Amino acid sequence: MTICQGHRFIYNTININNMKIPFSPPYIDESVINEVVDSLRSGWITTGPKVKALEAEAMKLTGAKAALGVNSWTSGTLMMLRWLGVGPDDEVIIPAYTYCATAMAVLWAGAKVVMVDSGKDFNLSVDALRKAITPHTKAIIPVDIAGFPCDYDAIMSLVSEPAVKAMFKPASDVQRQLGRILVLNDSAHSLGARYHDNSNGIYTDITVFSLHAVKNITTAEGGIVCFNMPEPFDNEELYKQMRLMTLNCQTKDAFTKSQAGGWRYDIVGKGMKINMADVNAAIGLAQIRQYDRLLAERKRIYQAYDKAFSKLPWAILPPSHQGDMETSYHVYPLRIKGFTEEQRDAMITKIARHEVAVNVHFVPLPMLTYYKELGYDINDYPRAYEHYAHEISLPVYPQLDDEKVEFVIKSVVNAYETIAGKKGE
Repeated sequence: MTICQGHRFIYNTININNMKIPFSPPYIDESVINEVVDSLRSGWITTGPKVKALEAEAMKLTGAKAALGVNSWTSGTLMMLRWLGVGPDDEVIIPAYTYCATAMAVLWAGAKVVMVDSGKDFNLSVDALRKAITPHTKAIIPVDIAGFPCDYDAIMSLVSEPAVKAMFKPASDVQRQLGRILVLNDSAHSLGARYHDNSNGIYTDITVFSLHAVKNITTAEGGIVCFNMPEPFDNEELYKQMRLMTLNCQTKDAFTKSQAGGWRYDIVGKGMKINMADVNAAIGLAQIRQYDRLLAERKRIYQAYDKAFSKLPWAILPPSHQGDMETSYHVYPLRIKGFTEEQRDAMITKIARHEVAVNVHFVPLPMLTYYKELGYDINDYPRAYEHYAHEISLPVYPQLDDEKVEFVIKSVVNAYETIAGKKGE
């Protein structure tokens, strides 16, 4: 039962019996199980027809010109940076407020990571991005935090400005052909997000989605690389080239090579081994075919959180709709107005005592030991720190029924009022 007192809510004692709420369990129904069993019974479990079917579904959902299944977001992004030809003298701009994989892909590609601060929402500041561009900038990786799209139009317009293009110094054949900075969007969280009333995945040169176990659509581990390169690039040919790259640049995949008489193959380049397997693709294939329904369930939960927290003066709601932009409802990044980082942490501890799992997205990269040792300083990114220090990610997934959603809300409010010293007023 909820009792309204002025502008805040007081909840009765929370009954925690048999109400354990994990943060992000995968969605596994009979259709997923049947698709995986079909793969197992087929006798073919590595890259084959299930991967191709998942790629086709990803193209259908996003409108991308081509889509390639890989074994992770990180490896897919690393592959594309290698294709771009970045090296030690090159810079790739990323937000300071992101998961470490965004930076790791750049570092493993051999380039320098340049971090920029956040804007008013969790995503990178386009103004900060503009100031960070130098003649060494070869790529920008904006990140759709929690599933809310970046301002793709502003970013693509920026890299196309005559003055910015004139500053660009290509160092590879691909860079010369493109003639400007590449924009590779980190859409790890945002499969199904909307931009200009279309699904994202078509508004930057390259878009990479994650299909990790906690994502809206999962293949346990995996990712999808969407190709939308401008002319004169041929995206279907680029898909074929990158598919070869994922298989050690072997001219025949294992499925083709295993056919009678098809054993002979060649290695035609310095490849990687980052292909997606059919047994993994089967999980995502079953999920993506019902994604409209699954996304609607996520939206239901988001709206319930919005309705409850919008009435509380200490709650800063995350963006969900802005004009024709809409989140993918991946997680609910609630911010606590006026709390310190330590109070936020205490609040999380209190919520956990109710056996509700919450999270934080993300610890800014300059606060992590490895990046601090590389010389990055969180004091250079005050907006990123501010977002982080106040943020608690609440669970969003189709299995959360209304009763569980209400329990999460009660746990959060109870924790706030305890830490703020308002309990029982």
